[in-house]
Amino acid sequence: MRALISVSDKTGIVEFCQGLAELGFEIISTGGTSKVLKENGLKTIDISDITQFPEMLDGRVKTLHPKIHGGLLALRDNPEHVATCQKHEISFIDLVVVNLYPFEQTIAKPGIELTEAIENIDIGGPSMLRSAAKNYRSVGVITDPADYSAVLAELKENKELSLQTKEKLAIKVYGRTASYDKAISDYLNKALLQKSMEEPGSAQKLRYGENPHQNAVYIGKPYTQLHGKELSFNNIIDIDAAQNIVADFDEPAVAIIKHTNPCGAAIGSTPEEAYDKALACDPVSAFGGIIGVNRPVSVELAEKVAQLFVEVIVAPDYTPEALAKLKEKKNIRLIKTEFVITGPDVKRTNNGYLVQDRDCMLTEEKDLQLQTKKAPQNIQNLLFAWKICRHVKSNAIVLASGGAAIGVGAGQMSRIDAFDCAVKKAQENNAAKIKDCVLASDAFFPFRDVVDKAAQLGIAEIIQPGGSMRDAESITACEEHGIAMVFTGRRHFKH
Repeated sequence: MRALISVSDKTGIVEFCQGLAELGFEIISTGGTSKVLKENGLKTIDISDITQFPEMLDGRVKTLHPKIHGGLLALRDNPEHVATCQKHEISFIDLVVVNLYPFEQTIAKPGIELTEAIENIDIGGPSMLRSAAKNYRSVGVITDPADYSAVLAELKENKELSLQTKEKLAIKVYGRTASYDKAISDYLNKALLQKSMEEPGSAQKLRYGENPHQNAVYIGKPYTQLHGKELSFNNIIDIDAAQNIVADFDEPAVAIIKHTNPCGAAIGSTPEEAYDKALACDPVSAFGGIIGVNRPVSVELAEKVAQLFVEVIVAPDYTPEALAKLKEKKNIRLIKTEFVITGPDVKRTNNGYLVQDRDCMLTEEKDLQLQTKKAPQNIQNLLFAWKICRHVKSNAIVLASGGAAIGVGAGQMSRIDAFDCAVKKAQENNAAKIKDCVLASDAFFPFRDVVDKAAQLGIAEIIQPGGSMRDAESITACEEHGIAMVFTGRRHFKH
């Protein structure tokens, strides 16, 4: 009869093994267990003498060997198993006594490091327990020191364990390995999630997806969040939209985002001025928006923003006073980030992914192609409108005046509808600025209808890509109405 003994909890093991020795059991043992048994006068066979292979990798590998698991798993009443074991000099193991590395006790210690916790994940122990329990008809298996006395008493009385006892012990083993694995899973889920929030390229669980019934994770470089609730899926998409707009400008710039579109965007001599101009575009839609700023947030700007319900502010930094002011709002999310836009643009389809270069192409004055006899009077205002239009869902129309959007028409099925939406917003909040403002369209005009409608409102200048077979009609309409028009030669669809 052979017993394999490998325990981290040495409670009662010497007395138990003394009893086994008296019954004629040959004892195989590992490392620390073998040392304790030998110190107490018990004869043991080292595991390496059985495997003919040394314990290695700081004890990580010692029992994972065919001569151990073959001796545990072989079916005694199967002639082929018996013959195979004889051929490979594998001896049967009749009793296994294993309790596991103290993982639960280790992680309960305050300040435990991840590396120490991992080293207390037992590999060989659960493997031996599971092998022995699988072959419970032939092998007795003990994982709880509380069972030593009853097992020993039964062996002394009957020379072997009953099938009923071996069944109960096997069931107990699988309960123990299940709880052990769950403890490891629970710990690593928490520990590695925290680690993932500190390292690029990993996953961060979000509050929810586009809707509360959808689960979501963020995979990538984590955001530095200084305050507020956890980020949601939509928050991150809108943060990106805000960053992308204000990153286009060297001047102080502010964008207010709702559902990935700017409901306000402006530049100014200061971030505070830019914010006032951006908010004036559509103060109703700005409620619950995402605010992007390309300058550190001052306490003056914080006081202005604090008057509005805002979901997120994203900025390169915050002054201590601004941070203190904004933290008065319990739930507002304050994100600190560099405004460096990198990587490709990736979209998911039902059957795969679409990957493209990010649309970072900016248009300068030298790129503009004048199409009308009348030249624009405010090139910078045209270029501002064009930059904003790049970030509005197609079909897109942006009306701008004085370095600020005054009306935005986004995501419409026709360019006329997009124009009407932009005008409606401008009339609600900036009616006096419509006359002599500029209009940007993200794609060409297939007909002259938008130009004619713009002329009725006194819009002075238009910037668009050009490239339609009917460009001449739009140019003629501009000439008739005294509107200056320039082409950029490039469109900026945003789907």
